[in-house]
Amino acid sequence: MTAPRIEVEVAYAEPHRQRVVALAVVPGTSARDAVRQAALPSLFPERDAAFFEQAPLGIFGQVLKAPEHHVLEAGDRVEVYRALALDPKQARLARARGRG
Repeated sequence: MTAPRIEVEVAYAEPHRQRVVALAVVPGTSARDAVRQAALPSLFPERDAAFFEQAPLGIFGQVLKAPEHHVLEAGDRVEVYRALALDPKQARLARARGRG
């Protein structure tokens, strides 16, 4: 008999490409462990494995303070965050100046 599993997703996006990986994990899996299981370095070879080990994580837009200890629930979507190329406030300001 196999151990029960819960369905979760792990999502990561670069400016022109994104991937959402569906996983069936054992109950008690942490958000960080799910990211490891998603094998994102093989999907985004431009990022090294260390990036995914250290990147901030969230669940449905809520940043996790301790992703190594956050236990996932069925249906959770773990999001891997990266630094923005341009601050959104600065981008809006630049667009506004261009219109004036």
